[in-house]
Amino acid sequence: MLRASLTSIAKSARTALAAFALLGLAAALVPGDALAQAQPINPTAKAVTEEQLLQALQPGAEIAGRVSIPDQAATGLIKPGGQDWRAFHQGTMLWITAIALIGMIAIVGAFYAMRGKITIDSGLSGVKILRFNAFERFVHWLTAGSFLVLALTGLNLVLGRYVLLPLFGPEAFAAATQWGKYAHNYLAWPFMAGLVFMLVVWIKDNIPNGTDVAWLKAGGGLFSKGVHPPAKKFNAGQKGIFWSVIIGGAALSVTGVFLLFPWLAGGYADWQLMQIIHGIVAAALVAIMVGHIYIGSVGMQGAFDAMGSGEVDYNWAREHHSLWAEEAGRKQAATGGTAGGATPRPQPAE
Repeated sequence: MLRASLTSIAKSARTALAAFALLGLAAALVPGDALAQAQPINPTAKAVTEEQLLQALQPGAEIAGRVSIPDQAATGLIKPGGQDWRAFHQGTMLWITAIALIGMIAIVGAFYAMRGKITIDSGLSGVKILRFNAFERFVHWLTAGSFLVLALTGLNLVLGRYVLLPLFGPEAFAAATQWGKYAHNYLAWPFMAGLVFMLVVWIKDNIPNGTDVAWLKAGGGLFSKGVHPPAKKFNAGQKGIFWSVIIGGAALSVTGVFLLFPWLAGGYADWQLMQIIHGIVAAALVAIMVGHIYIGSVGMQGAFDAMGSGEVDYNWAREHHSLWAEEAGRKQAATGGTAGGATPRPQPAE
């Protein structure tokens, strides 16, 4: 019995010695750094930053994951092109918009300081000529009114966080921006309808011709008092405004539809391109409209009447649109109107 116990203890000792020998051999063969790597790993000790990932990517590559849904476009985690677009939107686009808007306001202010309000040299005649009928005025105000809201809400998206957010706080700014987004999306449609009406109604009077060259050479008479180059219903400056609105508005409409329905545009790179074009064209058109609004309101005596009541003073028409005034005067006189030689009716003093 004792002999059997001693034999069992001896076998166990030999087994333990063999195990320790194997462990020692493994320790001698495995490098020290491998043993260190076998220790528990801290996942945040040397985490790779987003910037390091982007630097390691080849141009045009992206960091992608795996998804269980059919839309494989959702696998994109980090897109380098998105970083470029964000830098453009928050940097370059901001400066383009600010320079266009503030620059045009500065130009208008300098022009007013130098030239003042452009008045009717020969004074009011008291004779009225119909310049735009009710439908034409409706088309103008439909397009102008919707564009004004689109411009203000669009400027808010670019400049609002730097101008309005500090003034009104995050809650009021967020609410105003949300409602502005709704207004921007829905009022785009009447704006596009107005563009179509404008093109149909006024394209025949906005084809460039030889009188536009003479008008441009004379600076439209804007810089010299008493200089009134001949013009038809629309002078070269107004034709420039018309085509700027039509072409610029068409670009805004096409890109805007793609932004409202992005699946029509293609991939994310196409969406970003649409946003860039939309923003640049909008900034340019807003600047142009600032000049147009100035001339049509405080900048020129009698100009607002054209889209207000639809009738303009005969002397205003004769000075700024002489060829059209002669033709309109003959037509109105032939139909029993007051222009073209009839006695002027009293006109309130301004």
